[in-house]
Amino acid sequence: MRLASFHGGAGPSYGACVDGGIVDLGRRLGAGRRTLRELLVANDRRPGVLDEVETLAAASGPDAGPDDVRYLPTVPDAQKIICIGVNYRDRDAEYADGQRPAGYPSVFMRTRESLVGHRQPLIRPPESAQLDYEGEIVLVMGREGRRIPAGSAWDHVAGLTLMNDGSVRDWLRHGKFNVTQGKNFEGSGALGPWMVTTDELAEGETLHLTTRVNGELRQHDSTANLRFGFAYLISYLSTFMRLKPGDLIATGTPAGAGVRFDPPRYLRAGDVVEVSVAQIGTLSNAVEDERSV
Repeated sequence: MRLASFHGGAGPSYGACVDGGIVDLGRRLGAGRRTLRELLVANDRRPGVLDEVETLAAASGPDAGPDDVRYLPTVPDAQKIICIGVNYRDRDAEYADGQRPAGYPSVFMRTRESLVGHRQPLIRPPESAQLDYEGEIVLVMGREGRRIPAGSAWDHVAGLTLMNDGSVRDWLRHGKFNVTQGKNFEGSGALGPWMVTTDELAEGETLHLTTRVNGELRQHDSTANLRFGFAYLISYLSTFMRLKPGDLIATGTPAGAGVRFDPPRYLRAGDVVEVSVAQIGTLSNAVEDERSV
């Protein structure tokens, strides 16, 4: 099942993508399940809710076409957006500089306001000409847990979505030990187009991730080349934080970001960035310069 968050004629909601359209589940299910995160919380408390929703969606006709809504980030009200840096082997080699690879994941956080939905503009801020792209696969958590064993980690995942972990490169280096500033410019990244539930994916299935800019292939790698796999990341992160339904874990980007070209190839207004995984879909966003307010 594909579940997308969107803004329609009646306001923000979410729904199932079926028969070329969207079934508005937020309107049908009402209080306590008005957002995708609330639906995942309900399913955590009573397993089987997602199966009931899939049955409801299959029996219902679409309420809107895919072009009739404004897509929101897959989980607009996520409590935590956790990002993993330098997690593909070729990407790690770009940063190695002769040093031994780190023994643990690099972790940073994004804010909700830093992300837009599918087909919404990525915003290039006036403070920098170094907006860059980073295509990523994102785990959407479905069950609450702390100190989750790697062997049962997949049971805690509701589904997968995609992220463009947009980075303002020069602002990543403002501080000596953090990248927070350059990862959190408003509207600099994107999340979508929807979440594909885990019943449509096999645990450990190899996923091929690509990023294209104006149709040109810039990034291409597979999850077989992750330094820290999905299960390990969930186990590691849940050691020091409680993971909850709707929390997001962006699992890293492959080599090929714009900063690594000579000269660098940063994004400009009018560029279109597409992040794709065959089993999930394509997240597409055009770039716009921020308008003065």
